[in-house]
Amino acid sequence: MTYRQRKALRIAGWVSLSIFLLACVGAGIAYSKRASLLETALAKAIRIAKRNYNLDVRVGSAKFTGLSSVAFTDISVVPEDRDSLARIQRVEVAVRFWPLFSGTIGLSGMTLENGLIQVVKRDSLSNIDFLLRRKRDSTATDNTPVETTRRTDLSDVAENLIDNILSKIPDDLNVKNLEFRAMDDKDSLSLLTQTAVIDDEDVTSTIKVNGNQATWHITGTADPADREYDLALYAEGQNGRPQPIELPYIQKKYNLKLQADTLRAELRDVDRSGGEFRLEGAGSVRNLRINHPAIARTDVVVSQAAMDAHVFVGENYVGVDSSSTLRLGQVSARPFLKYTLKPTKIYEAQLHTDALDAQALFNSFPQGLFESLEGMKVAGKLKYDMAFQLDTSIPDSVKFDSGLTSEGFRILKMGSTDFAEINRPFIYTPYEKGKPVRDIVVGPENPDYTPLNQISPDLRNALLTSEDYNFFTHKGFNEKAFRVSIATNFKEKSFKRGASTISMQLVKNAFLIRNKTLSRKVEEILIVWLIENEHIVPKERMYEVYLNIIEWGRNVYGIGEASRYYFAKKPSELTLGESIFLAFVVPSPKSALKWFVPGGYLQVRNVRGYFRLIGRIMARRGLTAPDSGAYGFYDVRLREGLRREVAPVDSSFQSDSLFLPDPDGEEIDEDEGTGIGNFFRRLFKGKKSDEKRNEAEQTVQPEQSSASPAEVAPSDTVKTRKQLRQERRERKRREREAQQALEDVPQ
Repeated sequence: MTYRQRKALRIAGWVSLSIFLLACVGAGIAYSKRASLLETALAKAIRIAKRNYNLDVRVGSAKFTGLSSVAFTDISVVPEDRDSLARIQRVEVAVRFWPLFSGTIGLSGMTLENGLIQVVKRDSLSNIDFLLRRKRDSTATDNTPVETTRRTDLSDVAENLIDNILSKIPDDLNVKNLEFRAMDDKDSLSLLTQTAVIDDEDVTSTIKVNGNQATWHITGTADPADREYDLALYAEGQNGRPQPIELPYIQKKYNLKLQADTLRAELRDVDRSGGEFRLEGAGSVRNLRINHPAIARTDVVVSQAAMDAHVFVGENYVGVDSSSTLRLGQVSARPFLKYTLKPTKIYEAQLHTDALDAQALFNSFPQGLFESLEGMKVAGKLKYDMAFQLDTSIPDSVKFDSGLTSEGFRILKMGSTDFAEINRPFIYTPYEKGKPVRDIVVGPENPDYTPLNQISPDLRNALLTSEDYNFFTHKGFNEKAFRVSIATNFKEKSFKRGASTISMQLVKNAFLIRNKTLSRKVEEILIVWLIENEHIVPKERMYEVYLNIIEWGRNVYGIGEASRYYFAKKPSELTLGESIFLAFVVPSPKSALKWFVPGGYLQVRNVRGYFRLIGRIMARRGLTAPDSGAYGFYDVRLREGLRREVAPVDSSFQSDSLFLPDPDGEEIDEDEGTGIGNFFRRLFKGKKSDEKRNEAEQTVQPEQSSASPAEVAPSDTVKTRKQLRQERRERKRREREAQQALEDVPQ
């Protein structure tokens, strides 16, 4: 080593020693001043809480208890003019040393004794309102320049949020008597953590629910430094009997029963890669029990369910990756979810399975969810694929494809319901408000029962045109109808249009109770698939049964009763006009007589437009002769004995369930199988502005039965010129739309 090298080493050593000594002096000064620094920082935090959130924060004492640990006593947080939010008798925290150099505060230890955190809601006010609305800057004026909003990256937000949460979980934790309490005007919930300990990565905790109502335990492992957690929640048994996890508070408030034997949650990895924040974890539940009127009629029991989830968050989207796995009982599926926020909101969802053992799939259905399928024995394999995408800026372009592919599938034994029962005479029992109306024999023993070939072709064709034109060619479902239904309901922001085929309506009426639940709808779809794909019931028989059981009026079921009740005829004698009328009332049969005037003739407004539309569609399809009039509208007349039951026409009459087209034309949907009757009923439901403008209903008197539309006596209602101009413009617009729709009808 040369002299210059030795000299350079000596200089470097002296410089390093000087820096070290200066650091030690600085640390010593900071250590001696740390009490005042802590007091200053605490006072600043209290001022910020008061200024930004109107929180009165008080701390009895704060002092260092070690090199990197601080103890606080008698802490209280009270929002202005609200109930107390938090009270803690004593808490001591210790921070990790090395993360401080990167600006991150991580806790290495925490001890907490005797604390209370409560959320109180009285009327419409709560003590967490400050979290729900940000306080406006009182110094801002109208002349204050508007700062350009910085673009928010969701991946950064998610990463910061998760980092802040995970970094505050200490390596060593000891909590005693920390209570969380939620109260409103009617009920309260108390969760008292008697003990919560993390010691050498082992987690144990005891929680009392509403006093001694139940005792919960949390066990597992936690490694906050490596961000890995595996925790289980279960309830302690009582009197030697196992107890489920449940919260009566939820059942009282939301009429939702939720119980489970064990809940598990696991966090495996948190990472950032390729501009995305990613989180990998898993969750599972054992013996989950759910009961809610909107879900099912009885308790639904999920014996075992789990999910390995790979969550990703990008600059403007969040989702669940397709590498995730969803397990239910003995089967598994691969889900994909994505929600894009900007520049337009886009919803995407997919679900795919491999070829599954069919019996394993049926065994995995939650108990109580599909009652008619319980006990069914099947063989073969089934594979399900579903893809959905909705761009909210162009909802009409919605994509929806769903299919259940079978491989050697066959039914070995029916479940609790034999779907082949309707191939032979059977008893049908309609229900009203959950109560049986009467038993109806669907077969030759019933004099009103009518075979399909003895029903007027006009009635058969009119109803198919109105409800499900593709019935004889589809396999129970119409995906295009589903897509149109999704787009329509999204644009209307409410349920305005369904997509039920005749197959689905038949299954709903013949095999299922009329409870409007989510499980009933899914069960309906499964039964339709079984009947259609296994050819359990021929199409002709399905349509024949459908026509003989559906409701056509108050306590009027089946076409035999309907044709006799309204027109004193046999089903084979029905005219085109009478057939279109009967198709017209199917969506709302109890309102049928409201569309007549005392003379037994139909009202012109709304009803005549429906006749023209259905008639034109039938004519374009070669099902009836073209008619320049209204396709039998003026020939429809109630039987004489029923006319006296028709109420006088009220000039302020408004339909309570059917909203139908203008007599001179209305928009129609030529989607095959969607059901135009349902279209009118659902699309225009709730739109009463036109009805309010038309305060008087035009009617057809007996002597005008053969008159042209122009000869019908006008309404006595006096309208302004502005109203007349608006009506003419609206009528022309509807005529254009109707004509365009009719041009799309298949020849």
